[in-house]
Amino acid sequence: MRDATSFDEFYRSTARRMLRYGYAVAGDHTEAQDLVQEAYARAWRQWAGLAAHPAPEAWLRLVVARLAKDRWRRLHHWRVALSRTGPPEPAPPPNEDAVLLAGALRRLPDAQRQALALHYLLDMSVEDIARETQVPAGTVKSWLSRGRARLATLLPGLPAEGLAANDVA
Repeated sequence: MRDATSFDEFYRSTARRMLRYGYAVAGDHTEAQDLVQEAYARAWRQWAGLAAHPAPEAWLRLVVARLAKDRWRRLHHWRVALSRTGPPEPAPPPNEDAVLLAGALRRLPDAQRQALALHYLLDMSVEDIARETQVPAGTVKSWLSRGRARLATLLPGLPAEGLAANDVA
């Protein structure tokens, strides 16, 4: 049975070789980094058993090779589908209002931004938002009210009644 070295020692002693191997298998440095990172994440999750494996580096190489093969298959299927349908239509750029709104939303506290998105973009009720966020309905109403008020100051060209039109009492 192999000495149970720490995962950190295993990683330090094999990472450079694994990245070179990943590059050889994938043919792309960024793809190799992704493959090797995923392989090490799997090794870390199973380290208690893998540390006793007679050849953990070989196991890791096998994981990298299988991940590369799986990704190649997915890419191949995507390319085949794309060759049949042609490339997708280019997405139009966002309109100016959408850009301004997104910028204003980023300036809100997380809770207000989340409440506004859930309520206005996903049509969730105050009660549903309260359940999902695990806060009282009154807190959700406060977040919505404060978020709308702050958006009104950040977006002065938008009529205030437009922000409150879907307000829930």
